[in-house]
Amino acid sequence: MHGRHVWLLVCAGVLAFGLAVPAEAQTTGMVKGLVRDDKGQPVEGAKITIEFAEGVNRKQETKTNKKGEFVQIGLQSGSYKITAEKEGVGSQSFDARVRIGQAAEVNFVLSGKNAPPSKEEIAKGAELKKTFEEGVVASRAGNLDEAIAKFTHGAELSPTCADCYYNIGFAYSQKKEYDKAEAAYKKAIEIKADYGEAYNGLANIYNAQRKFDEAAAASTKAAELGGGGAAGAGGGNVNAMYNQGVILWNAGKIPEAKKQFEAVITADPNHAESHYQLGMALVNEGNLAGAATEFETYLKLAPDGPNAVTAKALVAQLKK
Repeated sequence: MHGRHVWLLVCAGVLAFGLAVPAEAQTTGMVKGLVRDDKGQPVEGAKITIEFAEGVNRKQETKTNKKGEFVQIGLQSGSYKITAEKEGVGSQSFDARVRIGQAAEVNFVLSGKNAPPSKEEIAKGAELKKTFEEGVVASRAGNLDEAIAKFTHGAELSPTCADCYYNIGFAYSQKKEYDKAEAAYKKAIEIKADYGEAYNGLANIYNAQRKFDEAAAASTKAAELGGGGAAGAGGGNVNAMYNQGVILWNAGKIPEAKKQFEAVITADPNHAESHYQLGMALVNEGNLAGAATEFETYLKLAPDGPNAVTAKALVAQLKK
């Protein structure tokens, strides 16, 4: 990892940290330096890795002393990658050029921003990934309580896991426990302000409760944000647009709803539910032939869809 400009100090001195350089140093080069933390304090016990960067796989390691100092002699001339690291403190790498009989000085500042993950953090990340994937599988299988338990555990492992809270909200919405779903969606938005899919989820549960003003506001926000894209769930701007149409329909604003369903079909001609809803709007207008065409399209796209039985009955009736 290359961080900042490396200060290379070429010197002809034969002493380093009070140590006399043996005769070998006259035919080889050396690297020395100092490792501090982001508060300017020396870092004792930092591992220094010195890797030859010119084709030959050659690596040497040393550690810093109590003063944060290190020195490595006996290096052939050439380019090297020098890395200083200590768990819980940080890691930093620089490139340096070593020359015969000279010392290349490389100084490091380690901070939490570039700290390598600890073993505990790596283990926790692996557990979160496994738990989340198990939650997705359970949710898709309809095992909603198990899914909620998995995603809740994921949120405990990582309190900033917005996708965990989104999926908790989705599972509760399927159980029609709307208060809990609303709380989870709002938590996801609190963590990730531009979480369009969470706004889409809010629009769905508000619509189900006939809270049309709240549903319209949430759906509008979802459309502005493009519907988001939650891990483990579908969605997108088209679904947000469709939801707006449903909200308008339920609020009795049929002409506005019709325009919305038409807009969805323009964006995605294969959005089956929009064809069904457009058919219903056309029935309301008295355009029975147009309605029959939309219901037939719906049946082609979703022969086993949630409105398939109704669509078949309507097609039979409209074509008499």
